[in-house]
Formats: sequence, C-alpha cells, structure tokens
Amino acid sequence: MSSIYAQDLTDALRYSQSEIQGTARFRALSGAFGALGGDMSAVSLNPASSAVFSRSHASISGFNLDTKNNSSYFGGNEELSNSNFDLNQAGAAFVFASNSNSPWRKFSLAVAYERTNNYEDQWFSVGTNTLNDPDFSNSIASYFYDYADGRRLDEISALPDESLADAYLDIGNAYGYGHQQAFLGFESFILEPDDIDNDANTTYTSNISPGNFLHDYTYTATGYNGKVSFNVATQYEDNLYIGVNLNSHFIDYNRSTVLFEENNNTGSTVNYVRFDNSLNTRGNGFSFQVGGIMKLTKEFRVGVTYDSPTWYTIEEETTQYLETDGDNGFIAIDPLIINVFPEYKLQTPAKLTGSLAYVFGNQGLISFDYSRKDYGNTRFKPESDTFYQDLNARISETFTEASTYRVGGEYKHEQFSFRGGYRFEESPYADGVTVGDLTGFSLGLGYNFGNTKLDVTYDQSERSFNNSLYNLDFGNAPQATVDRTNSNITVSLSFNL
Repeated sequence: MSSIYAQDLTDALRYSQSEIQGTARFRALSGAFGALGGDMSAVSLNPASSAVFSRSHASISGFNLDTKNNSSYFGGNEELSNSNFDLNQAGAAFVFASNSNSPWRKFSLAVAYERTNNYEDQWFSVGTNTLNDPDFSNSIASYFYDYADGRRLDEISALPDESLADAYLDIGNAYGYGHQQAFLGFESFILEPDDIDNDANTTYTSNISPGNFLHDYTYTATGYNGKVSFNVATQYEDNLYIGVNLNSHFIDYNRSTVLFEENNNTGSTVNYVRFDNSLNTRGNGFSFQVGGIMKLTKEFRVGVTYDSPTWYTIEEETTQYLETDGDNGFIAIDPLIINVFPEYKLQTPAKLTGSLAYVFGNQGLISFDYSRKDYGNTRFKPESDTFYQDLNARISETFTEASTYRVGGEYKHEQFSFRGGYRFEESPYADGVTVGDLTGFSLGLGYNFGNTKLDVTYDQSERSFNNSLYNLDFGNAPQATVDRTNSNITVSLSFNL
C-alpha cells in the first residue's frame, strides 16, 4: 500500500451536490416543500416541518431509477441504459401537544433517513479523435508525459531485478501518485527518456506520434450518498414553526474506467494502449440545519432554511492496470497494489433556501422554493497542505454560485390527490458547459385511506456533462459529451401513529 494524493475537482463537486429523493409526495412537487411541512422528506429540507404534523407520523419509500446516457465523441454516438431499485427514504415524527395554556402549542421529535444522491451510472463512448494535436494532447501519452516531465528517471523506473509491482509500490511510498503515473508511462514504453543512461534525466519524448486516435472508453459507477437527520421542532402560538436538524452523512462510491486507444500514426512505436482505473470511496460527515415556517394568513405561508456546510472525512483507495503493444511487443503492468490515499477533509458549501406556499383550504396548494449555493466555497482540508491550497484555488476559479428553482402544486378530489412539479438548477461551473443546467418535471397521484396514505410519483430530469477521458495537469484532455436522462418511479406508504 502507498500513500498518495490524487483528489480533483470532480470529487469536490460530486459530494457537494444533492438530488431530489424522498417520499413520492415530496418528489411529485419537485421538492418544493420548504413552506409546507407535514411530510417526512420535508423534515430533511426544512427542520420546522415536523411541527406541522398534527399527529405522530411515519413513512417509507422505495424507488426505481432508470438512467439513459447518450454519449457523443468525434462523430461516434452511443446509448446505454441501466436500472436499479432500492429504498430511498424512511422516517418517523413524534408529536407532543401541550396540555397547558402555553403559547408553545406542541413540539416534535423526528428521525429521518434520506438518500441525497444516487451514483449508479454507466456510459461508454467510441470515436476517432482527429484533432491531430502536435503536442499529442489527444492521446493518453500526454497524461503520462505531464506527470513525467521534470522528474528524475531514477525516481520513475524500476531498479535492476526489481519487479514492476514492487517498483510501483516503492515509488508510491517514496514519491507519491504523480511519480507512479510517470513510472507507468516509462515502463510501458509510452515515454522515452532523452538520455536513458542518465539517472538524473528529467526530459522525455513520446513513442506515440501525433495524429488520429481511436478511443473506446467505459465508465461504471455504483453507490450513493445519504444522511440521517435527528430533528426537534416546535410550534409557537398558531402561526410559527421552528426547528433544528443535526445530520449524519455517509458516502459509498465506487467507480471504474477503462480506456482503449489505438493508432496507426507514422513514427509510433506504441500502437495500442489499455488503461484501467478503479476508485473506492468511503466517508462520513456532519451538518446542521435551522429552519422556520410562518403562516402569514390562513392560506399564505413562507419558509426559510439555512443548511450549514457539510464537514466530511473521506478515505479513498485506487487500483490501476496498464497494457501496451507495439514494436517492443505486448507489455502488461498489473501491480496488484491498492493505493491508499491519506484521509482528508472536505467542506461542502452552505445553502440558503426561501419558500412560499398558498394553500386553498382542503382543495389543494401551490408552492415555490428558491435555493442558492456557492460551489466555489468547497474546500479540501487541511488548507495548510500546499496540494490542497492549489486545488482549492482551482475550485474558486472553476465553480460558481448556482440557483435552484422548484415549483409544485396539488389538487385534491375526495380521497385522491393529483400533483405535479417543475425544477430548474443552474450549472455549478463558471463556464456553464462542463456541467449544464438541469431541468426536470414530476407527476404524482395519492390516495388517502384515512390513517394510511399511498402515493406514487413519476419524475424525470435531464442534464449534459462534458467528461474527460483522463485528467491532464496542462492542456485539454479529450472529452465525451453525455446527455443524461434520469427517470424515477417512487412509491411511498405513510401512516399516522
């Protein structure tokens, strides 16, 4: 095992974003519940929501997610779909009414589990990169070159009679992740030292010549992000509800990528490359929320919620595999080594949400939520570390403030409830292109049996992503554009206790 640093901007964004999950009723209104309350997922949004319940309440929800990815890469278009079913919400609120004439009418205690993001995803791209960049940035060779340039040859090569697996381990322990990547490039003959007999050599050339490159790339991810909220809330007189959540967060994320590259460029002595990478991430964190709901009139309500940053502690492990073929024959480097990253801290940005709702008696309602979050405030820690200082500076330059708009409505007829919603989320990237804006809609139906309610919702969202096939310290790596459509069917059972 080796200790290395390899976090990047995508890690910062992945754990800073959240998706609309929760109960079917919550999802049917596209999450526009900040001024309404009376729903277990609303408790996770605005902690004052549990005090809106007139009686103790519990709910449980399951969902089926269908993800369809359409990828495009230099004229190649591919489509891939996958589906999974899981539990995404469960919780209970216990309401205690006051037996005195106190203005504090009641208080509530609640525990709610919520899946905040789903990482199940798979896509692939195939195409011929025709940029023909003289600096070969359209080849995987540029990835290894960027790591090798300026590093001594004796720091990125195996010792005499040392196995490649042992060398990969020793170099990682002694010098870190960047030297390991340079080692892979040198030992696979992708890179050629300008002076192979000089251990102090620090300059290299590529054995892969500029030109066109056939790329075949596969991305597979599993896992999710969730939180458990411990809630306390109270009602003051008839119109004010306030509450606090203490949240325990957890991360379970696994990713694997496989890149194939082939070329017939004149002068290339390496014509085929396969590069595999896997990442396993585990983490836990803490945050708190403070919120309130005010009934300005019998029909009109306003809500406000402050979400603190989430302070994560994260552990990561990676494995790598590389093979090449060309004039030097077939070479496979399979270290069978688990790279263990130093435990690090990640602070995600805070969020502020304002909400409005109008309730038409027993006939229905309409609700609107607005949220704002500055993704440029995401921070890796400790900030005294020079690696994290540079990474945080890039985060501030790359990410920006993003607003989210959600609107939902409900109409009731006898025991039936008909619901719908729409949401729009701005891109967290300053360029607005690397990750595009998100649009989504939802439709739902509920039936009230009395003390028990059954709700079903269908919701869909769309967003585009530009995904690099590999990370470059300098220049631009080839990117595949993925248009993602998420479709969910959620079923919830809720009942009064």
